[in-house]
Amino acid sequence: VQLQASGGGLVQPGGSLRLSCAASGFTLDKSAVGWFRQAPGKEREGISCINYSNNNTNYADSVKGRFTISRDAAKNTFYLQMNNLKPDDTAVYYCATARGAWCIGWSGLLWRSWGQGTLVTVSS
Repeated sequence: VQLQASGGGLVQPGGSLRLSCAASGFTLDKSAVGWFRQAPGKEREGISCINYSNNNTNYADSVKGRFTISRDAAKNTFYLQMNNLKPDDTAVYYCATARGAWCIGWSGLLWRSWGQGTLVTVSS
């Protein structure tokens, strides 16, 4: 069971990145999936979640309107499209699968598997 996050990098303010999270050893189709981030000196923050059937998404206020989560069942992968990036978005981004099928919260107890993290740096 493994999640592999990728797509991070250095981007200028106002730019875009797309993060990917590929699952291996299990299928994502029955789980909610999500993205978290942790900035230097700050606690981990849940920022986006999509439920198993793709008909409900949640976003933290800090990213609402700029980030979009999606998933591709055929590729067993999910994504985070990040637009209009700001310096405050600089963080290590982690993907995760929930213990259930629905987006019900950000507590670590609700999440089963975690990716290794990918660094996003927003700077001019």
